[in-house]
Amino acid sequence: MQYRSEVAPRTSGDLHTLESVALAATRGAALASYPWVGRGDQKAADAAATTAMRAALADAPGRGRVVIGEGEKDDAPMLFNGEIVGNGQGPDFDIAVDPLEGTSFCAHDLPGALATIAFGDAGTFWSPGPGFYMDKIVVPPRAKDVIDLDDPPEQTLANVAKALGKQVGELRVVIMDKPRHKELIARVVRAGAAVQTPAGGDVGGSLAVLLPTLDIDLLIGVGGTPEGVLTAAAVQALGGGMLGRLAPQRDEEADNIRAAGLSLDRVYTGAELVAGDAFFVATGVNGGPLVGRPRKSNGTTIAESLLISRGEVRHITHTTFE
Repeated sequence: MQYRSEVAPRTSGDLHTLESVALAATRGAALASYPWVGRGDQKAADAAATTAMRAALADAPGRGRVVIGEGEKDDAPMLFNGEIVGNGQGPDFDIAVDPLEGTSFCAHDLPGALATIAFGDAGTFWSPGPGFYMDKIVVPPRAKDVIDLDDPPEQTLANVAKALGKQVGELRVVIMDKPRHKELIARVVRAGAAVQTPAGGDVGGSLAVLLPTLDIDLLIGVGGTPEGVLTAAAVQALGGGMLGRLAPQRDEEADNIRAAGLSLDRVYTGAELVAGDAFFVATGVNGGPLVGRPRKSNGTTIAESLLISRGEVRHITHTTFE
C-alpha cells in the first residue's frame, strides 16, 4: 500500500502562485525561533517556529493538507499530519514541513538550523504512516542512475565517483553523526572518501549535494521520513537522484509499519516520494553554508531564504522595515 494525501482536488490552479506563502511561512518560523538560538531549549525553539508557521499558513489562498509533519517521533511541537490550512479560496495542495530542521543546532548555536517547507499538487506527497525513519541516498543529477540501496557503501562510492568523473578519494560524503552510522562512517573513510558528520540536519546535507557550489557529492544513511519527503521535493525540482526505504529504529515502529500495510523492503525513488509538481523553501535560522541567519540593522530585519522550484534555485533576501 502506498499512502498519499486524501485531499480530492476541488480547485484548479497553479501551485507556484503559492511560493510567496511558503516563503512567508519559513521566514516567520525562522524569525520566531531565532531568539531561542543558543539557549539550550530545543522544544521552545520548535514550538515558536511551529506557531509562527501555522499562523502564516492560516490565510493561504487555497486548501492545504499537512501530509507529513515533524514531531511525532520525539514528542515535539508540530504541524500534525492531516491538519488543514488555508482559506479554501485557491488550489488544493500537499504540504511537507519541518518548521525547525536542526533543533539541536538552534539550541546550541551551531550552523545549519533551517525553517523548511515543501508544497506539492494535491495527492502527490507520499506518507510513511507510522514510519519515522528511512535509509536514504541522495546524489547530483549526473549520478542518479547509478545508485542502489542494496549496494555496499564501497560500491556506491565507486559508482558515484565514476558517474561524476572523479576518484573515490575526491568524494565528499555527508553521513549524520549517529551511533547507528558508526560502521558506515568507518567503511566510507577506509574506502578513501572524505566524510562530513553533522549531528543532524539531513535536509541541509541533501541540499549541499544538490547545490554544486557546496562541493558535496553524496548523502547516505538513516534519517527522518519527514526530512525524506522534504528532500525529495528539492531533488525532483532539480533533477537529482534519491532512493529511500523505511528503516524503523525500534521493534514497535516496525510492527506499526507492517500493521499499516507498508513494506520494510520496498525502495522508493524520489519520483515516488513526490509524484508530481512541487517546490521547496528554506529560511536560515542561525546561519551556515546555505543561508545566513536573520539580522537587524538600522531598524530593519533581514532574513535569507532558498526557493527551489522548476529547476531553479533562487536566493531571496527578506527585508522588513520597523
